[in-house]
Amino acid sequence: MIMPYAKTLNYDELMEILFLEMHSHHNLPLINKIKKEGGYPYRVLISTVLSSRTKDEVTAQASEKLFSRASNAQKLSQLPEQEIISLIYPVGFYRIKAKNIKNIANILCQEYKGIVPNKLGDLLQLPGVGRKTANLVLSVAFKIKAITVDTHVHRISNRIGIVKTKKPAETEQDLQIVLPKKYWISFNACLVAHGQVICKPISPFCSQCNIFRYCQRIGVDKKR
Repeated sequence: MIMPYAKTLNYDELMEILFLEMHSHHNLPLINKIKKEGGYPYRVLISTVLSSRTKDEVTAQASEKLFSRASNAQKLSQLPEQEIISLIYPVGFYRIKAKNIKNIANILCQEYKGIVPNKLGDLLQLPGVGRKTANLVLSVAFKIKAITVDTHVHRISNRIGIVKTKKPAETEQDLQIVLPKKYWISFNACLVAHGQVICKPISPFCSQCNIFRYCQRIGVDKKR
């Protein structure tokens, strides 16, 4: 459900504040750093798969070790699964992820000549790739306008009062209606950075929040 507040919210001001906050804190999310540092779609895709339920610093270390041995899909497809496991440990669900990324590499080599596809439907066919991962790859790696809804975007969008949803897919659908398209790509990075530092799931730091006046604080029972 799109909340009434969503129609009156000044998204230009909100996004400007969040963007400046992200860069002033040097808190660019890992996947965006990979792109900024010259990472290409292959690295963005694999790192995003590895990042699920894993802290950025752990994902960064695992990605660095993996890419030092497999800089492209062809090289990754040739690595034994057990070696991939040892390279990406201790990311969450490392055994499942090792199997998935090896299968992803095989599919990329067999069906896409080693190149990551830039269509949502194709990405969703890859093992271990859901809408969040697919949209992040599209937006970060290919600069295709897509809204990536992870736990931070889902939580903060509801907390601000933009939407009232129970599932990330519903949040994505409603944000596509109210969020100006020029912010679709940057919305995830800004809210992830904000959620990691300020807008915590429990007892957020409202006293330090730069967007406090824009937030309805829906569902916030305790704050700092």
